[in-house]
Formats: sequence, structure tokens, C-alpha cells
Amino acid sequence: MAGLDPAPPSHYIPLDMEKLATRGRPREFDVDQALAAALSVFWTKGYEGASLTDLTEAMGITRPSLYAAFGNKEELFKQALDLYESEKLSYVKGALEAPTARGVVERFLEGAIGNVAGGSCRGCLGVIASVNCSNPDSPIRAEVLARAESSRAAIRQRMQRAIDEGDFLVPVDAEAITRYMTTVMQGLSVQASAGASVEELQEVAKAALAMWPSK
Repeated sequence: MAGLDPAPPSHYIPLDMEKLATRGRPREFDVDQALAAALSVFWTKGYEGASLTDLTEAMGITRPSLYAAFGNKEELFKQALDLYESEKLSYVKGALEAPTARGVVERFLEGAIGNVAGGSCRGCLGVIASVNCSNPDSPIRAEVLARAESSRAAIRQRMQRAIDEGDFLVPVDAEAITRYMTTVMQGLSVQASAGASVEELQEVAKAALAMWPSK
């Protein structure tokens, strides 16, 4: 209707849910930037360790704004996981497309090291969230474990294909070799969180590859 201010862009959310703005137009925030900030907090502190105050301060918003834009802390974390998977785990698809099982694990280890030790946040968000979640029945823990199992299923399927193609030098089980591979990657995450350098993690990867039972 004529005479009304146009609606703000869809990716902006008003920041005056508590009617804090006393003059001028309401302040606004970028949802994508706020979600990226929330991801950094969760990545650093885990789900339980990240308080609402930690999140709102990092995101530059109020609690009512967080609830209006993201639902609640649990939903915010799930959206942060989505962002983490799309941005930080983008190497996974290419790794699974490697022509050999050894190529798959090489790409996975390289991508994992870049993810857990290549930026300001260290470790794997999924590992941090599941290890630091004290309640075994927590829906957050269940969410993280379900996503991890989905990834393992894709790796397991690729390893079974490698077995069927005669890629391995010795008899192996797809489930066992997948668990070995993911255990090494989880170990890299734990070591990165403890302060291991990229070079130190690369040495671990080299050792794992030296024992990898395929050509």
C-alpha cells in the first residue's frame, strides 16, 4: 500500500524485539553473519559450554532476537551444524569420489587436518559437541551422532565398493576399515584441540597411510 515503508530485505531481522530502540529506525542484523558467529561459539565451547549470553554477545543480538530468528538454542545449534557441514566439510564429496580407497583416505585426512587445525577454531565441531555433552539422552547428542552415522554410512559404502573392486591388498571388512578411518580422523580432532600443529597432524596422517592396506 502507498505510504508504507517498504519491508526490509528478507535476510535481515529487526533487532528491537525488546523495544530497546528509542529513536530512529530499528537496528538490524544479518542472519548469515549472526549464524557464523554462533558457529564459532559452539565450535569453541561445545553445545553445553556455550551459554545464551556467549551466543548473543558474539552474534550482536538480544535473546528475543535470537528466539525470533532461530527458534531456540537447540535449533540454532542445528542450523550451525548445517553451516558447518556445507562450509567446513565440503571436502567430503570430493574425497568419496577418489578413484581408489587410498585416494579416499588421503583426501579425507588432508581435508580433516585443514578443518580441525587450519583456522581460528580447532577440533571437529561434531566431536566437540558429542564428547562435551554430559546427558547421553540429549537430543543434541542424538543429532550429532545421527549425522556422524550418515557420514560413516557413505564411507562404508565407498569402502565396500573398493573391496568389491579388489582395491585392498588383504581381506578387510567395510565396517571395520571405516571405523579405523573415522577413529584416526577423530584422533586428529582431539590432538588439534589439545594444540597439535598442522605439521604434527600431517605426520600422524602419513603414519596412518603407511599402514593403509590398499594400493
